[in-house]
Amino acid sequence: MSRAPEVRRGSPSGRSPVLLALPFEGRWLVQNSPARRVPSHGVDVLGQRYAIDFTGVDERGRTAAEWGWGTILSTEPPERFVGFGRSILAPVDGVVVTVHDGEPDHEARRSQLALLAYVAGQAARLREGPAAVAGNHVIVRDRVSQAFVALVHLQAGSLRVRPGDEVAMGEQLARCGNSGNSTQPHVHVQAMDSGDLRVARGLPIAFAWYRQWDPRGGGIRDVVAGLPEESAIVAPVPE
Repeated sequence: MSRAPEVRRGSPSGRSPVLLALPFEGRWLVQNSPARRVPSHGVDVLGQRYAIDFTGVDERGRTAAEWGWGTILSTEPPERFVGFGRSILAPVDGVVVTVHDGEPDHEARRSQLALLAYVAGQAARLREGPAAVAGNHVIVRDRVSQAFVALVHLQAGSLRVRPGDEVAMGEQLARCGNSGNSTQPHVHVQAMDSGDLRVARGLPIAFAWYRQWDPRGGGIRDVVAGLPEESAIVAPVPE
């Protein structure tokens, strides 16, 4: 049962955050939240300082309903995961400034053995440039704050917009994928002071009107504006 809506104030930097809508429907698991630490991903490159990850889950909170030998020992097809192919929506009203497509959706990894090998290659991917890390992505300039908002790791061939397109909050931009530096299908969201990932600096973010299932059994709450907690499950507040 939902409690009264609350406002979760402040950002890790003390700056006013860029206010976004959740870029999806349904339930998603929060990972690498800047509510837990900054830089949220342990690095301060490619505008990632305040980035956050969302991984699609089912009604039972599972990222994948199926298991196999690859879950324990190797890799798995991205199609096995709940979030793969889910619609990714514009989190702001604005103008599309960057669209990158053509990066493959590679195999997913839950196996610790497969994860170790993948992590060992992160430095090499970073040297290859933004596309090797971000994969397929869209960057939108927010009409209100003028910040640049990136949605990253999108499904190959699913991008529906081009640079210069005007988009409205809630409009479908693409689908969730597993491209770039991604171990399983998810969407990575960040705000920046530039549309060029090579030089961009991250900006604090917050999300408007979301429902949060607390990670420590603290119940359900509707948040007017705030930053989702690490390991919580969130969804847009129903109309």
